[in-house]
Amino acid sequence: MRVVKINAVWCSGCLVMNNVWKKVLKVHDIDTLSLDYDMNEDEVLTYSPGNILPVFIFYSNDKEVKRVVGEVSYEEMLEVVEGILDEENN
Repeated sequence: MRVVKINAVWCSGCLVMNNVWKKVLKVHDIDTLSLDYDMNEDEVLTYSPGNILPVFIFYSNDKEVKRVVGEVSYEEMLEVVEGILDEENN
């Protein structure tokens, strides 16, 4: 699994989700590319993130399989991650 995380320094929801993501990474080792919406604008636009931040784009076998947009709880994020890992292992 690989994740592209798009956020911005001015985004309060992004700050909340940074903490959630750090907790997830304590449980699962996930390759994460973190992009700042303003600093990496050209690259960010290639992912079509929309207007709500943060955006977590999950890839499995080089295909996008899920997007999480905005704030979610740690439990919800962990459920998404573990669901994708389960699919990869079957």
